[in-house]
Amino acid sequence: MNKNKLNTYDVKQFGSFKGHLWEQIDLINFLKKNNNPILLNFGGIGPVYYKNKITYVHDLAFKYYPETFSYLFQKAYNIFVPISARNALRVITVSNYVKKDIETHFKINNTEVVYCAQSNHFKNLSLKREKIILAVSSLDPRKNFNRIINAYQQLDTDYKLYFVGAKSKSFSEININKESANENIIFTGYLNDNDLIKLYNRASIFIYASLFEGFGMPPLEAQACGCPCIVSNKTSLPEVYLDSVEYCEPESIESIKDKLEFLINNKERRDELVKKGHKNTSRFSWDMSAKKLTSIIELEV
Repeated sequence: MNKNKLNTYDVKQFGSFKGHLWEQIDLINFLKKNNNPILLNFGGIGPVYYKNKITYVHDLAFKYYPETFSYLFQKAYNIFVPISARNALRVITVSNYVKKDIETHFKINNTEVVYCAQSNHFKNLSLKREKIILAVSSLDPRKNFNRIINAYQQLDTDYKLYFVGAKSKSFSEININKESANENIIFTGYLNDNDLIKLYNRASIFIYASLFEGFGMPPLEAQACGCPCIVSNKTSLPEVYLDSVEYCEPESIESIKDKLEFLINNKERRDELVKKGHKNTSRFSWDMSAKKLTSIIELEV
């Protein structure tokens, strides 16, 4: 949303606490003073016992992979997210995979799916493709970087491997095998959207061998930029990507290696995946998601 549109809203800043304390104390006090309006909570735990809310739960990674988060983060989420969800009018999530997961573990049936979407800024710039294998994500242990590195090192190729991403304070420490980084394995750190879009457009292959995803946005961005993708066959990813990618078994270095080798040596398949990827991106848009979310809100107002 641009600044001009934001100026049409009455934006208020309030409270003296930060983080969870702001959410559970300052926000609750503000809502009570304003006749307990409906709250749309896009992330975090949300006010745990506030019932007039629609809340997002993006995935249950904190339940399945607690060791990949900081101790306090995973403890807070494992204790309070189920309570907050049970106290909500509706729970919104980002895939049918997570919807089923939430309903099974939280014993609720008021969950709705509103898909994510790539930004319109991500597009095919028709740049010359280079011998680049690209991986993009936060530096989270679930993203499986070390297996990607090990698989790449077994290839006989002149392709370079690029990793884009920065560490989040919510995740536990990740020990990436950076000792192997050389002129062929490059860690860029965080890139702004303009630089990232250019790299998506220069890469010939995108790899996303994640162990767990509620939705999995980066391959969609890569597809929008015309880059063929190899994606994990786990959790929500087959739901989001259908037949538009090559699937790998993320826990198998051999599977990751074989898929990389296959696309490196098969331009016809890469070209086919570019077309399928472009078609797949048309299934998602923020306009469609906003309309669905609006219809859910209107049912509760």
